Amino acid sequence: MKTFLFPGQGSQSKGMGEALFDEFKDIVDNADKILGYSIKELCLDDPRKELSQTQFTQPALYVVNALSYFKKIKETGQKPDFAIGHSLGEFNALLAAECFSFESGLKLVKKRGELMSQASGGGMAAILNSTKEEIEAILAESGLTNIDLANYNTPSQIVISGLKEEIAKAQSFFQKGDMLYYPLNTSGAFHSRFMQPSREKFERYLQRFKLSKLKIPVISNISARPYENGDVIANLSNQITNSVKWSESIQYLMELGEMEFEEIGHGDVLTKLVQKIREESKSSEEVIDDAQDSVVGDDKVLTKPVQKKTKSSKSVQKKSKSSKPVQKKQKKEPPVPSEEVIDEVQDKGIKKTAIIEEQKIETSQQDTTEVTAEEKVNAWNKRYPIGTKVKSSFVDYEDLETKTEAVVLFGHRAAVYMKGYNGYFDLDETTALT
Repeated sequence: MKTFLFPGQGSQSKGMGEALFDEFKDIVDNADKILGYSIKELCLDDPRKELSQTQFTQPALYVVNALSYFKKIKETGQKPDFAIGHSLGEFNALLAAECFSFESGLKLVKKRGELMSQASGGGMAAILNSTKEEIEAILAESGLTNIDLANYNTPSQIVISGLKEEIAKAQSFFQKGDMLYYPLNTSGAFHSRFMQPSREKFERYLQRFKLSKLKIPVISNISARPYENGDVIANLSNQITNSVKWSESIQYLMELGEMEFEEIGHGDVLTKLVQKIREESKSSEEVIDDAQDSVVGDDKVLTKPVQKKTKSSKSVQKKSKSSKPVQKKQKKEPPVPSEEVIDEVQDKGIKKTAIIEEQKIETSQQDTTEVTAEEKVNAWNKRYPIGTKVKSSFVDYEDLETKTEAVVLFGHRAAVYMKGYNGYFDLDETTALT
């Protein structure tokens, strides 16, 4: 099976599409009429330094992606089994599935770029060598409430998006240990709640167009699953405010069997991301293989660190009921700003408490051997998924539900973050309601 990958914003560069414009002159002429300027001149010469501006970047990438696709079909005569695009690239994936014509797609992209370029006061940054759970924990502990997770590019590469001042403030919290923080050159907080005005306007614009049934499956950025024919308007409009689940989408495609990925368009950004996802998935499987002999029974703690099972590059872990990809790195500990007790915040109606002192876990055999925090975390994550209902012997609080996987805090405390309570609970004082 084969999947075509279509890149999005960030892949553009001066000179892209040079060999394509003259070969598809009629299509390019139509594009110029829709845009009101020469797309060839923009891509090859960029005389007014506009190629990096969102309202110009998006149409330029759409056209180059489309021409690259047309050339591929012209040469091979074979369509892919699946299509997927990263953010803006999803429009090219839908074009390949014959959801709309080249001209209609370009009009949609032109409008999308114009609306998104109007956003201001936002920023984005890429965080490497960290997981979703770690990032969310750091944002919560740091009080950075105006930041969303925008792009899940690989299990260990995630882009955050939000108010410009908070994105700048976040840098110091994500430059600890082996984590890396890279501010991105964007004018707005793309793929975040702050793009809601653009989303609403684009949805109204989308409703003007006649959309056809998809001829090949297209994987949605929002759901990481194939589009349903009635989802196009909702998906393309909500995509502006929702996260791009790229890593999970690629994992889903790998699960289907032998899958070949081919990037169609300018550059190889997506090819490199797929390779990274393959490598991290393979690494996770090797950890599982090494730890299989360590399981001593359903009621006992594992004696070695175990990660959730993930298949190799040929096929990736089958999804749990939540259908979320494995993004946790067991050996990494999330940075946190303080180990001290957090004072109760009465004015916000939210109580926060610190993790209580670590205690020993009694196994079913009444083993007195001390169990490490890492072993506690691995045992918990093996048995209980995110969203597990729990009760605490430390505080009387109703409707407790885990929001993240368990983690090791401060190098020695096994804890899990609770939804609603907005704080960590020590695993020794937490009982799952199963």
